[in-house]
Amino acid sequence: MSISGIQGQPLEITVVGCSKLKDTEWISRQDPYVCLEYASTKFRTRTHTDGGKNPTFQEKFVFSLIEGLREITVAVWNSNTITYDDFIGNGKVQLQKVLSQGFDDSSWPLQTKTGRHAGEVRLIMHYANANKPATSYAPSAPPYVAPPIPQSSLYAAPPPSVGSYLPPTTYPAPPPPYSPYPPNPAAYVPAPYYPPAQAAYPAAYGAPSAYPPPPYPPPPYDPSHYHTGPFPGIYRPPPY
Repeated sequence: MSISGIQGQPLEITVVGCSKLKDTEWISRQDPYVCLEYASTKFRTRTHTDGGKNPTFQEKFVFSLIEGLREITVAVWNSNTITYDDFIGNGKVQLQKVLSQGFDDSSWPLQTKTGRHAGEVRLIMHYANANKPATSYAPSAPPYVAPPIPQSSLYAAPPPSVGSYLPPTTYPAPPPPYSPYPPNPAAYVPAPYYPPAQAAYPAAYGAPSAYPPPPYPPPPYDPSHYHTGPFPGIYRPPPY
């Protein structure tokens, strides 16, 4: 996997400790420390007095990456106060995993000058810019560009009147509500009166009329038709 664009980017390395180191002391316990070298940059941990074969450090260092350089040299020494420090072992730390994934927590083997196993050193490395997308690739789709908003000129014609914006009425107006007042007689024009048409010839004598005949006068009064004397059986006869 090709990784580019790392020039000058920071790489954090924490030296956790060592395990199963080669013991260079015969009587007392050895005092190890770790050295890191990347190009011309060098860092050294503190000395773990009486650390023996399994010293711990927990120290963090920050390197500035260089394009094309993918490994760091690590070396472990035993500190001496009277003579020169004793070399315990060294090894190569590969940066391919941390640059591609952003994190690496591994133990790296150490070898003596003769190539024999001299123990392990544990490092925690962190590269914050590993998950950033590359900028050299074109996007899969063109970016969305909003259409320009039309702007009116400062010298445009004045807006039309409000009445021009009203749509024409296409439906008949609803009937007016019922009014409690009587209608205005002047608003209604009476229909012209036409008299019934006269017959061209007078009606024939004895022809049936559309009207009933007039009533006849009552007969003359005849007192013989009425009873004016006493009615027998109704009134008691007067005493004589």
